Amino acid sequence: MAGNTARQPSARSAKSRADKRRHILEAAVEVFAQTGFHKSRVSDVAKAANVADGTIYLYFKSKDEILLSIFEEAMAEMIEAVESILAPIEDPFEQLRAFCRFHMSRVEKHRAVAKVLQVELRLSHTFMREYKPSKLKQYLDIVGLIVTEGQSLGAMRADVNPIIIRRALFGALDEIAMQWILTPRARYGLEESANQIADVFVAGLRKPSAEIP
Repeated sequence: MAGNTARQPSARSAKSRADKRRHILEAAVEVFAQTGFHKSRVSDVAKAANVADGTIYLYFKSKDEILLSIFEEAMAEMIEAVESILAPIEDPFEQLRAFCRFHMSRVEKHRAVAKVLQVELRLSHTFMREYKPSKLKQYLDIVGLIVTEGQSLGAMRADVNPIIIRRALFGALDEIAMQWILTPRARYGLEESANQIADVFVAGLRKPSAEIP
């Protein structure tokens, strides 16, 4: 009993720190999305999070680290979520469609996060020049694995490079999503976009001799 009692404050403290850190990141998302990363100050994030300026530095060394942490956590959540969605789907073409729909629905449901990741993140010199986005590679690898599996099943063309396809698919999704974010009255919806992009890639990847599911 004494040992359990001794560990409880530490567990509570760890949870409290994790909750505070997440709260700061959520506030930073809103600030960066509304004001822009370069125009925002750490004090702006602190004010939005309702904490003292110094509190921010207990969790993050700099504004750039806050931005990179937003990216890391958002990508980790996306990877876990999309893998869960794809797990019960056996057909690689349907997996590809599900990936496209998931990506666009995520952008639509979390517009502020999407704006920070797709617009503000690219303005960070730290991200563009020094940071190695391993989480993004892991996310893209999901598409690469879908293509590789489709090829091993004999359903997808063997002459395509999964590395190129994963980049091309993400590029298409990313470009359409960015324009949707930046255009208040976009002439297309993200669900429609996901379906059409998936249709194009499915048609291009399907072997001529393969039966249509």
